[in-house]
Formats: sequence, C-alpha cells, structure tokens
Amino acid sequence: MNDLTFSDLWLGTLGTIISYTMIISILLVTLLASVRLLLSRRKIGYFSLMLSLIILIIQYAQLIAFEFTETQSDTSTFIALLLKVVSFLLVNTGIYQLYNPTKWKDTIVFIVCSAATVFVAVSYWYIPVWLQGSGDQVLLMQPLGMELFLFLLIFVSFILINPRIGQNGKYQLMLTLYFCSHMIHMANMYLFGSSQIVLTKFEQLIPMAFHLVLFLFIFERIIEIMQAIYNSSITDGLTKLYNRKYFYNRVSQHIAQQLKVSVIFSDIDNFKKLNDTKGHHMGDLVLKQVAQIVKEEAEPIGVCGRYGGEEMVVLVTDTEVDTAELAERIRARVEAETIVTVSMGFSHFRKNITADELIKQADEAMYKAKTSGKNKVVAFG
Repeated sequence: MNDLTFSDLWLGTLGTIISYTMIISILLVTLLASVRLLLSRRKIGYFSLMLSLIILIIQYAQLIAFEFTETQSDTSTFIALLLKVVSFLLVNTGIYQLYNPTKWKDTIVFIVCSAATVFVAVSYWYIPVWLQGSGDQVLLMQPLGMELFLFLLIFVSFILINPRIGQNGKYQLMLTLYFCSHMIHMANMYLFGSSQIVLTKFEQLIPMAFHLVLFLFIFERIIEIMQAIYNSSITDGLTKLYNRKYFYNRVSQHIAQQLKVSVIFSDIDNFKKLNDTKGHHMGDLVLKQVAQIVKEEAEPIGVCGRYGGEEMVVLVTDTEVDTAELAERIRARVEAETIVTVSMGFSHFRKNITADELIKQADEAMYKAKTSGKNKVVAFG
C-alpha cells in the first residue's frame, strides 16, 4: 500500500472529502445553534435558517457521495444544483427575518424569487432548439441558467437585504465569498472544463470560509439577543434608566463593601396634575426628558434609575463629586429645559447604614423639599 502524499491530501479525492466533511461539521454546529434559537424564540427566521442548513448538509453529503462514483447522472447533477440555489435563497431569507418582521411585501418578494427558481430549474431540462449543439455543448448549457440565476440572487441579496440587517460587515463578507466561489466555479467549468485542480480546490475552501462566517453571524446574533434580554430585565422600558430592582442591588453591593456613596432621590412636582390636564402622552414625554437630563449629568459618575412612577434616583459612586452640586445641576436643567420642576433630596453613606436606610433617608430629604416649597434640593439630616 502506497503512503499518502501531501498532494493526495490537498488535491486528491481524499482532500476533497476532508474539505466537504469539515464544511458539514461547521454546518452541524450552526444547525444546532439555529435549532436552539428556534425552540426558545420560535421566530420564523430561525426556521428558514434551519431548513437551509439541512439542505446544505444534504448537498455536501451528496457531493461526498459523488467522489465515490466515477459518473453522475443528469438527475443527480440537477438535484445538487437545485439544492445549492434553494439553500442560498433560504439562508438569505432567514438572515433577513432575524432582524425584520415578515411583511406582505417581503412575502411577495420571496414568492417571486421562488417562482423564478422554479422557472429556471425547469429550464435545466428544456433547452431551446436554437441553443442546442453537440452533446458536450448541451451538457454545458443545461446548468447555465441556474448558475447565472445564482449571480442574480447574490445581487438581489446585496441590494434588498444588506441595508436592512445588523452585522453588515459580516454579511457583505459572506456575499463576497459566495460570489468569488461561484465565479471560480463558473470559470473552471466553462473555460477549463473543470480540469484546473487548483481552481477546484478553491471551490472547496472558499465555501468553508463562507459557512464559517455564517456560523459567526448566527453566534453574534445569539449574543445580541441575550444582551437585549438582559438589558430589558434591568432597565425601565420608557426612560431607559435602570429599574428599581437593579438600582437597589447596586446600592446594596456598594454598601456591603463599605464604599462612601451617596443617593439622590428626585420626584417630579405636580406630575399627577400634568397627566390629568395634558394627558399621559405629555407625562411620558416629560419623564423621558427628565430621565435624559439625569442620565447626562450623573451617568459618568454613578448609576441612574427609575425608582417608581415619577421618582428617579442616582447612586453617586465617585467620592470626589459634590452630591449637592450634582443635584442642583439636575434641578436647574430640568427647570430650564422642560415644562416641569423637580424636588430632590440626598443622603451620604454612614457607618453601619444599610441600603434600605440610605435610600429611605434620601427619600425623606426629597419629601422635605417637596413639602417646603418644591423645586429645591435638600440634604438629609
């Protein structure tokens, strides 16, 4: 038995099988991620991706099978090419659906592309008489329509999908890799009769890079979703400030470490009257305006939160910041930039104080400001 050479592993049948097996491995990992997302999120985009990945796995399994047979029938060649077209269409549909709800216009575009795929697929078997030639020429003409149709799908994907999704850089790289792979495939088939071994190897390696980027794309989407879920669990939906539970936990953490922090407690003056006279829409707008001012002034040196209703709080973690001056800046900006005013109170860390006591003291100082004229800052004690 002859020893395997580098040429066998790189350019021979065994090298081709190894390349396709590696692609299938990447696809299986990507499929597992898509299935997991489909089960947890139940979004149609993950189903489209899952279906396309299954088709791709079947396609590359078929290509491996081709390596063990010396001849291929027209039917098997047609099926391989059809799987390639359909999987590309579904992958890009799934990527679009990951970032966009499916609307009726999108459904029409998908139906048109599917109908065009069927039409082009039928053309594989029916070549016009004026295009027919020798037997070898007919064999080359049969897949030409579907091969060129793939170029059209790449162009349509770039125009319609790329501007409407996240991770544009990865998606553009994916399309570029696919375009290069298909261009090399076309050149090798129609210019060199598939005789260029080096080009054949590039046909195998570039799709590997394509599917690796696809995996990274889906993995990044998982991270985005997890980050969005986490953010929604710790922030207030209207003001985008941290919610009460998260704010309290942060105060508790700092108190447990005996850090010299301060808490500012603010309440919008006459907020109920504002809602009653100008409507809840105006009330929500004011809440967002005040929250933005609080965030701009206090976020660099502490933690901003919405404690409940019209109450907003700040945990001042920077010991060099004058809490009274910070509260006064917030109060002054709210008075100058909005149609409301705020009453504010603050309290400093003291030895043996608890998180509940520190927040309660700031709340009591705020209440004193509100009952002694409003639109002012009062320190506890």
